[in-house]
Amino acid sequence: MPLADGPPWMRQLYTRRYPLIASLAITAIGAYLLLWLCLGSRQGAALWPLYVALALGGVPIVVELLVKLLHREFGSDLLAGISIVTSVLLGEYLAGTLVVLMLSGGEAIESYAVRSAAGVLRALAKRMPLVAHLRRNSQMEDVPLDGIVVGDLLVVFPHEICPVDGEVLEGHGVMDESYLTGEPYRMSKTPGSTVLSGSINGETALVIRATRRAVDSRYAQIMRVMQESEQRRPRIRRLADQLGALYTPLAVAIAVAAWAITGQPVRFLAVLVVATPCPLLIAIPVAIIGSISLAARRGIIVRDPAVLEQIDTCRTVIFDKTGTLTYGEPRLTEQLVSPAFTAHEVLILAATLERYSKHPLAEAIVQEAQRQRLAPCEAAEIHEKPGAGLQGVVAGRNVQITSRQKILAAQPELATQLPPLAGGLECAVLIDGKYAAIYRFRDQPRHEGISFVHHLAPKHHFDKVLLVSGDRESEVRYLADQVGIIDVYAEQSPEDKVNIVRRETQLAPTLFLGDGINDAPALLAATVGLAFGTGNEITGEASGAVVMDTSLERVDEFLHISRRMRRIALQSAVGGMAASILAMVIAAAGYLPPVAGAILQEVIDILAVTNAVRAAWPPKSLSDF
Repeated sequence: MPLADGPPWMRQLYTRRYPLIASLAITAIGAYLLLWLCLGSRQGAALWPLYVALALGGVPIVVELLVKLLHREFGSDLLAGISIVTSVLLGEYLAGTLVVLMLSGGEAIESYAVRSAAGVLRALAKRMPLVAHLRRNSQMEDVPLDGIVVGDLLVVFPHEICPVDGEVLEGHGVMDESYLTGEPYRMSKTPGSTVLSGSINGETALVIRATRRAVDSRYAQIMRVMQESEQRRPRIRRLADQLGALYTPLAVAIAVAAWAITGQPVRFLAVLVVATPCPLLIAIPVAIIGSISLAARRGIIVRDPAVLEQIDTCRTVIFDKTGTLTYGEPRLTEQLVSPAFTAHEVLILAATLERYSKHPLAEAIVQEAQRQRLAPCEAAEIHEKPGAGLQGVVAGRNVQITSRQKILAAQPELATQLPPLAGGLECAVLIDGKYAAIYRFRDQPRHEGISFVHHLAPKHHFDKVLLVSGDRESEVRYLADQVGIIDVYAEQSPEDKVNIVRRETQLAPTLFLGDGINDAPALLAATVGLAFGTGNEITGEASGAVVMDTSLERVDEFLHISRRMRRIALQSAVGGMAASILAMVIAAAGYLPPVAGAILQEVIDILAVTNAVRAAWPPKSLSDF
């Protein structure tokens, strides 16, 4: 029975075989060196740790590579397997164990990246509460989520995560839905408002009626899309595999030809010794590790090393809107004031009142007043009835801040005084019952957004730029016009985003940039997913790399780090391979015996690795916009 199909402990052993083999190889090499120093004339006994490593680690690797050979998969690891066998035949047990270490170590890193993708689902599941607070007959009890049915009354405590989709029955507060919907604001919740599972409650307890079971909720839908995206995640063919697919058959062909033409098997061994693909097995990982270190110093955490090899090949870039091309914070952008009032007068009264509100737009009004250095007045009789807006007495004047709809419902005659509707969010201000102003708000684009978007095609060869968002059409179009993006998809659910990313990925490699839980499935579906900020664990888990300080300049730096890494890795690998091929020809001609070939190969490896180390050195500039 194969290990991969056995019981859980056997499957776990199979999954972790490469880390175990790498650990065994390191232990064996350390034991060999210690015994070699201690045993003196009995140094032959020092080889026993190497025998164990080759038997327990090398044999499984060789068997697995033979299976690949039967499936006509020719990569650099296959040549490494041949090198292991050759080293044993030559009695070069230390060299063989080193090849086992190099190969198993690389595979261990690769398998870790694959396992970390599964952590996305674990992070999603961990984020949700295990129980809900059910209210029944004026009593409250904690029940498992799967015990909630449609119509149950639930209490969501302050700062808790909402367990199911529902409708607010009692309470007045706000919820942070930005991770789920892409909306950049905390959303006000009053009786009659809908709430989404996975959103974070504010400082006020809310009583909600469940409208969906937990398994049917919005959050569960995102988990299902995430699971599907993970299963269908594009398989990235690594740079070493691409080069190894050419190098391995050539090396084997030269070795076989040397043996066939001369009839001397030692020529076959000499060619394979000098053909050991260390420039592929060592130089490329060294360049990648150096680039990961350089990226980390620039505030970019690389989770999957494969993205460094792939991001420079992407030809379509897909942006989420909120928190990526924008700052994710509403700002007061327009103050349309009635002629009967002055802008400063209205702002002072409105900001004074808004200091007592939890509405998502209140902070933007208060900040604008602070920016203009307007001192607040005394306020009294403040109340905020559900659905009626905020009211109070400020400096002896009655002030009300509410919506356009509420004003027109109470005073239809004001319809001719209000400015026309426009994109974005707005609120209306009444002073002493008279229309005073309409305030409009927008989530501002990043200051570097225009230059960054415009430089993607000429500097990084992107053929297509898309903006995909869950926000309203007017908001998304406004931002697209600001930064110069033509292809726009607004009001998209996580499922819609995934479908768009998959469709584009079939046409060309894609780079997706996002920052919310609603972006996580699309991050997984893209060729390369790049997450913004440290806002949540789930987005970070779903992405190949995380830009910690949410700067588009850092994204540009990462593009340059990737391009530089590929260039240095190709120089090291191709240069080392070219030198190895020349040495193989010399060995095939009989002028390079196996021992001398092994020494020459070490020299080639040192030169290739030394060049690869340059990837960690910071250049003069990493940005060009």
